[in-house]
Amino acid sequence: MRSALDSLFLAQRSALVGALTRIVRCEATAEDLVQESYLRVARAMAQRPVEHVQAFLYQTARNLALDHLRSTGVKRRVEVEPVDEEAFLDVPSEHPSPEVEIIDRQRLALFESVLADLPARTREVLFLSRIHGWPYPRIAAHLGVSPNTVYNDIRLAMAHCLDAMARAERR
Repeated sequence: MRSALDSLFLAQRSALVGALTRIVRCEATAEDLVQESYLRVARAMAQRPVEHVQAFLYQTARNLALDHLRSTGVKRRVEVEPVDEEAFLDVPSEHPSPEVEIIDRQRLALFESVLADLPARTREVLFLSRIHGWPYPRIAAHLGVSPNTVYNDIRLAMAHCLDAMARAERR
């Protein structure tokens, strides 16, 4: 029975390699899988008789190719390609640089001083609107002013802040 497998394998080897190459897209991998198919079929035939040896050989080869595709797909999702050490140095930090921190602190201090220059009601309107998300009618009712006054206070506060920040940027 083994010589029947040997002669069948030799006759079908190139066709098997071609079929598996179309599945795995790599001739060297297909060659390895065809060889593994032969070994598995030979072991199976040693344990029990196989009625359709050619069909069994092709099905074994196909199953090995599909298993190979599955395992390489899992590896691609799980394993990471080795990365050049230089690439690690180019990864941006989640934390700002010391220079950016200093600039941001200066802008915040400037913004706080600009807010302090606003009239108290305008500052409170801006705070309730932008920080607490209150709608204009609610702010107006809370402060006892008209919604139009709230709108004008917001415009005044925003213009004052934008103007002061723009002046600071030009320095």
